[in-house]
Amino acid sequence: MNKKRIAYIVGSIILLFIIYLYFNSSNDKDVSLTAKVIKGTFLNEVYISGEAQSTSSKEINGPSNARRFGIYNIKIQDLVPEGTVVKKGGYIGKLDVSELNGKILDAQLNLDKAQSRYIQQELDTTLTLKQERNSIKDLLFNIEEDRLELERSIYEPPATIRSLEIKIEKTERDLKEKKADYSIKKRQANAKMIEVGTEVSKYKKRIDDLLELQKKFTIYSEDEGMITYIKERNGTKKKVGSTISPWEPAIASLPDLTKMESKTYSNEVDIRKIKKGLTVKIGFDAFPDIELKGVVTDVANVGETKAGSDIKLFQVLIKLNETNKNIRPGMTTSNKILTKQQEDVLMIPLEAVFSKDTISYTYVKSGYSIDKKQVKLGLSNNEVVIIEKGLNEGDVLYLNKPKDLVDKSIKLLE
Repeated sequence: MNKKRIAYIVGSIILLFIIYLYFNSSNDKDVSLTAKVIKGTFLNEVYISGEAQSTSSKEINGPSNARRFGIYNIKIQDLVPEGTVVKKGGYIGKLDVSELNGKILDAQLNLDKAQSRYIQQELDTTLTLKQERNSIKDLLFNIEEDRLELERSIYEPPATIRSLEIKIEKTERDLKEKKADYSIKKRQANAKMIEVGTEVSKYKKRIDDLLELQKKFTIYSEDEGMITYIKERNGTKKKVGSTISPWEPAIASLPDLTKMESKTYSNEVDIRKIKKGLTVKIGFDAFPDIELKGVVTDVANVGETKAGSDIKLFQVLIKLNETNKNIRPGMTTSNKILTKQQEDVLMIPLEAVFSKDTISYTYVKSGYSIDKKQVKLGLSNNEVVIIEKGLNEGDVLYLNKPKDLVDKSIKLLE
């Protein structure tokens, strides 16, 4: 046998040996995942998302006296973007003035008519009183003439003298009545002038008020802050094209960013665990590095149905105990509500618990063998469960059923 052939034989034997070792080690390799029983603090938390909002905000309203002029629904013509930071006196938005301008035009036409009636009444009054004064002067002249004639008739027969005296008395009586009539007509004229004058003043005042109202259709901030939009009854936000009314006059709001809360909704299962006073950790999707502390302040007793869903949801309000300059109303929040906390308890992963009928058990590594032990379970969360009895701290458990394990009986608790 030559050296070359011997080398081929030796190489083949080595190759077969390597293949044997590879497959043998692969078959013997324990691919089961394990975990240890640990002692620590058990936290039972409810995770729900929500929306940040201010607990105290100042509403920015449209003009309050528009209703007085018969203007009820006013359309928003312009509005700064939500989130805009404004200073005191800063521009907020503008309302549609088309209906108001129509009111101003009508008032101006009525004023022109009232002023025309005022001038006409003034001319009529002047002419009428002038005629009355002339009539009084004529009577005075007649009395004076009759008295002169009476003086010249001293030697006339008594009948002639008496006739002149009667004529003078009659003219004096007419003069007295004419003066009385003049006084009445003057008072009437003054009353009519006051009436038409009041009408003129009324329309002038109305125009002034409408022009003052027109200024209020451009809205400015009374304080500094960040603009947030107002929600309507259907949940949508007021924006350009929306309307305000005397009953819902707010166009936007300025929230107090130092007083914030998270508004959330819990399902029917979790709401039983949530109570006032529970502590909460609040995270923000926009700022993953920020986590603030909070407390549950309100839990709704009655559920409500959201649009497009038949599930009853219960409103939960969470007050933020801390503030951060980056947090803004409307941001999505992730809320971890601590419903239960237990110290120094044994815990294992949920995957390590198996069950048969009503018995819960685990696969426990014991040296080179594996035991099936019954366990008494306590509270659990989404990751771990408390072990009240059956295991010790440091025990190694299998997270899945060990492969090729000979079926054993469960070691029951004593």
